[in-house]
This record gives sequence, structure tokens and C-alpha cells, in this order.
Amino acid sequence: MDLERPIEQARRLVRDRFPDALAVILAGSTALGRATASSDLDLAVLVEDGGETCRETIRFEGRVVELFVHTRAGLEDLFAADAAARRAVLQSMYATGLVLLDREGEAVRARALAEADLRNGPPALEPEIVETKRYGLTDALDDLGDAVDPAERLAVAGFVLTTAADLLFDHHRVWAGGGKWLPRRLREADGVRGAALLEGHLRLCGSGNPAALIEAASQVLDLVGGPLREGYRRVWQGVIDSVAAGTGR
Repeated sequence: MDLERPIEQARRLVRDRFPDALAVILAGSTALGRATASSDLDLAVLVEDGGETCRETIRFEGRVVELFVHTRAGLEDLFAADAAARRAVLQSMYATGLVLLDREGEAVRARALAEADLRNGPPALEPEIVETKRYGLTDALDDLGDAVDPAERLAVAGFVLTTAADLLFDHHRVWAGGGKWLPRRLREADGVRGAALLEGHLRLCGSGNPAALIEAASQVLDLVGGPLREGYRRVWQGVIDSVAAGTGR
């Protein structure tokens, strides 16, 4: 499609809604040259301190727009939260997006901060969290091998894929991803093991055969200490230690 059209739409939106913004970055598929006719617009909008930090979805000229609005202080808080979540979504927007507006170098400043975060990589998972994920993945692989009901098998397979991916991301100290970014970042993180996880999940969804996914996830487990069953123990500290959620806290 003609990429000029969504880019010009984004420029018109900025002029209409954010005339006093300090910086505006167009990110997502449009900035990366992958936009389709139905692609939304992802805009990071830096406003003066005293303004509102928020996320909002609107429709502009028939196109869905995701707005990430923040002050300077709000941007630093969001960067810190994204880093703690090991996703770096906003950092990626600033580092790879198309600059639509830059007053007095604000976009350049924000991009430098984003690029520094991306270079530093995510914080390592705490050992207790890794252990809990190992335990949860070990249990899920047992369930996956025993599952007879197709719906249960698919549900367990989804958990296996995401938990093994989390462990692989942490092993390589790379940024994690969710949704469509999960396969993209898995392939970037580990072209062999990440691709094997995705292929195993795809085969299971198509044929119902879990063997390839079990093998791929087992290889990830071996990287991070192996299966964990007996010996796993947690002391109650006022918070449920959720294996399913994989929080470890």
C-alpha cells in the first residue's frame, strides 16, 4: 500500500490534536514499512510537564490510532516500568519509529534514552522466579504428554510456549515479546531453539501431535537447570506464588 497516506494522516492528527507537543514518534507497522490498509497508527506523544500521561485509542479519518501520551517525567517512569516488565515496548517505539515532530531536540533526547535501555537489555529474572517457571513448565510438559482432550492440549501448549519463551529470553538476556512480537523476538533471541518452539507449537495446532513442542521446550529447560519436580518448595509470604502466571511472587 501507499505508505504516504497513513503517514500524512498521522501528521494531520498531530497538527489537529497535539499542536503544542514536544515530540511525536510514529511507530509500529507503518514506521517499519509493513502497514496494510487496516493497520492502526501507533503514536508516542511527548508533552510538557504538567500534562497527562495516558494511553488512549481513538479513530481518526477512519483509522484506529493508539496514543501513548506522556510528559518527560512520565516517559522516564514508563521506560522504567517497561524495562522492569522486560518488554521495552515504548523504548522500541522511540528507537525505531519515524520522528514526526521534534521541538528543541526532545525526540533526539528521548531516542538516546531508549537506545541506551535497549543496549543494556532487560534485568535478569530472580532465581526464585526462574525456579517457579521451571517447575511450571515441567508440570505442563507432563500434562501435555498425557492430554487426550484436544482443547486441553491446545491450552497447555500455549502455556508451554510462553513459559519456555520467557526462560529462553532470560537465558539470553534479551527483551521479551507478547502477541505477534513473541515469535519475532523468539527468532531473534535464538534462531535454533526459538524457531523449534514455534515450529513445535505450529505442528501441535495442526496435527495435535505434541512431540516436537515437548522436545523443543525440554531443550530450553536443560539450558536453565533442567526439569524441576520434587524439591520445589515455597514459604507463604502473603502472596500466592502462581505457577500459572509465572510471576514467582
